[in-house]
Amino acid sequence: MVERHVLGISGGKDSAALAVYVRQHYPDLDVDYFFTDTGKELPEVYEFLGRLEGFLGKPIARLNPRRDFDFWLREYHHFLPSAQTRWCTRQLKLAPFEAWIRPMLAAGDKVTSYVAIRSDEEYREGYTSKHENLTVKLPFREGGIDKRGVFDILDSSGVGIPKYYDWRSRSGCTFCFFQQKIEWVRLKERHPEAFEEAKQYEKNALEHGSPFTWTQGEPLGELEKPARVIQIVTDYERRKQRELANKPINPLRPIENIEDLDDLFGEDEGGGACVVCHK
Repeated sequence: MVERHVLGISGGKDSAALAVYVRQHYPDLDVDYFFTDTGKELPEVYEFLGRLEGFLGKPIARLNPRRDFDFWLREYHHFLPSAQTRWCTRQLKLAPFEAWIRPMLAAGDKVTSYVAIRSDEEYREGYTSKHENLTVKLPFREGGIDKRGVFDILDSSGVGIPKYYDWRSRSGCTFCFFQQKIEWVRLKERHPEAFEEAKQYEKNALEHGSPFTWTQGEPLGELEKPARVIQIVTDYERRKQRELANKPINPLRPIENIEDLDDLFGEDEGGGACVVCHK
């Protein structure tokens, strides 16, 4: 029997901080790091993975699904994934992970999976083990590490945060349906080709009778109209100013003072993100 240790990297701040934390606090553990690649990730994600690999001193395994996004979109009758039907999470994230560890479990290995759920996320639940030899550990919850602690870990290690946090609140697919409207506007500005691809997927889905658009009740073709863009940006700036006015700035924690879109919007603006993707 072999003891295996695995840690999933999403491309976001929390899972990266957990990898750094485990590397620093348990240097004798031989951890296999993995990233489930949907093929629809932001370029900034790959840049960040390379930076993290430099700190960890070992590669992060890329797990690719047997079938890509387009295949599963056809399987689901061209209906877009949504908060109600998260087939992208199931088929492009969870299935590749389960296929990757299946041979380990079949060989009788004991596998411990480390998941980056923080101590201030009591509402979140991680991946539930369905195998007696698979154990899920939550080091941040056990160690009392919250969002501030995550920023401290990344800052002190020199890894820093992903560059997409300049304009986006979470990792995951380029056209994640949990994006806020301001993030769709920024996607169009920074990666117009990806926005156009998302728009085409949505048009095709609607033609096939999908009840969902990428953003609830508003197709991207409407969202991108100049007047609507101005309204979205104006609404966002107003909320941002209200939030900043109520939030003390700590000069000793500059990384903590970055714009955090999740603090500015509620459930109707992209909150409640996918437990696999946003970390």
